[in-house]
Amino acid sequence: MKKILGKIYIALVLMFLYIPIFVMIVFSFNTTKSRTVMSGFTFDWYIKLFNNELIMSSLRNTIIIAVIASVLATVLGTFAAVGISRMKKIPRMIITNITTIPMINPDIITGVSLMLLFVFFAARMNFEFGFVTLVIAHITFDVPYVIMNVLPKLNQMDPNLHEAALDLGCSPMMAFRKVVLPEIMPGVLSGFLMSVTFSLDDFVVSYFTSGATSQTLPITIYSMTRRKVSPEINALSTIIFIVVVIVLVVKNIITTRNLKLTSEGERND
Repeated sequence: MKKILGKIYIALVLMFLYIPIFVMIVFSFNTTKSRTVMSGFTFDWYIKLFNNELIMSSLRNTIIIAVIASVLATVLGTFAAVGISRMKKIPRMIITNITTIPMINPDIITGVSLMLLFVFFAARMNFEFGFVTLVIAHITFDVPYVIMNVLPKLNQMDPNLHEAALDLGCSPMMAFRKVVLPEIMPGVLSGFLMSVTFSLDDFVVSYFTSGATSQTLPITIYSMTRRKVSPEINALSTIIFIVVVIVLVVKNIITTRNLKLTSEGERND
């Protein structure tokens, strides 16, 4: 009985999470703008989506900013995690706790504080809010997620591997690239994917740090809510959802295959 109730509970939770997405996907093919009556099946909203320069421009900005910020945040966060892992116990605990603050801090505080910081420098260095401020803001809230994903992998790794590589003649950078990085790569990839996800999804921080010529997709969608949201947004959301599902499936397949190869190698040894 407990197992049956547990399965029913999980099914209800999954239904609560995915039925709204399913409804959105269905109405992205609706012939009219109605969000209550399915009048017919059409791909017109997808065609109009790719012809909508405002949405496509915002999407391009969002993807470019997310990729650049995530790559830089992954590099910075990975090296920061390595440095934190080599600290003594008390300093490591203090730095780790400080690192988690931006993750639990409300986005409104992060956005306003970054806006004030950029205003301070803009008044003295004569630059405007735009692409650069957005990238810096996204790096700021992405780095802690990378650190929190890489640190557990560093803690699981045998610390003697790095020392052995140095004893065998590797330089510190070569030892990191050849020995440490392959061991922590799952954490690095997870941190990168989380950074991309949060950058694509962010609205509050982007709203306070964007300029007139650097609108991201969430800001564009928010501006549409003052009027009736076009079904083109349903079509775009459907495409994004499908892409995310494909990426997760591919990542899980690669992870499963690597685990099988590792287990087979251990058996052979």
